[in-house]
Amino acid sequence: MSVDKLKILIVDDEQSIRTLLDYNLTQAGYETLVATEGEEAIRKAEDEKPDLILLDLMLPKVDGIEVCKTLRKRHINIPIIMLTAKSEELDKVLGLEIGADDYMTKPFSPREVMARVKAVLRRTTTVTDSINHEEVLTSGPITVYLEQYEAYLSEEKLEFTPKEFELLVYFIRNKNRVLSRDTLLSAVWNYDFAGDTRIVDVHVSHLRDKIEENTRKPIYIKTVRGIGYKFEE
Repeated sequence: MSVDKLKILIVDDEQSIRTLLDYNLTQAGYETLVATEGEEAIRKAEDEKPDLILLDLMLPKVDGIEVCKTLRKRHINIPIIMLTAKSEELDKVLGLEIGADDYMTKPFSPREVMARVKAVLRRTTTVTDSINHEEVLTSGPITVYLEQYEAYLSEEKLEFTPKEFELLVYFIRNKNRVLSRDTLLSAVWNYDFAGDTRIVDVHVSHLRDKIEENTRKPIYIKTVRGIGYKFEE
């Protein structure tokens, strides 16, 4: 995939982290933007429309969680990779719940950064390309319009983050199949290495909140104990 025109916004208040990320991304051919605090990040995301945001959780004034929430409320669905410290486990999960697509735990290596960035951008491109081959998916009362990037439950339009939308699409395309967490992680997050399957659980939970009448007794996304999930029509 060509990265000639892909733009990445780096949001971190630590100079050393910004320098590390900026250097490695620039060397890989990406265009980079930098913000050091939350309000600046929101402004640059809206004005510059980057293809991906690397967003530190702990920022002065407006933190990463609020930045993510604000962007999603404004329907700015740019993929976001959250940067967190090991001690921020609860905030890390919260970040995924309110719309982040992935996270990396500090300290991280340049190799991990590039792997995550490429995985998210590759997945975005794959979903876009698939629109040309398949425009509408249906399963029971759920209808997904790929070209419009929209989904409906009966007549009600559903609001999804990009990753939730991709997960729903994958479930419908593979309905009635038992899918392991590792399979979902590989297919939806496009990881080429061992990832954290908690990402899958958080996004499944969020997806259930939007399509299930009773999340404790789901009709569509069933848990297969010890394995993963199955989407039933």
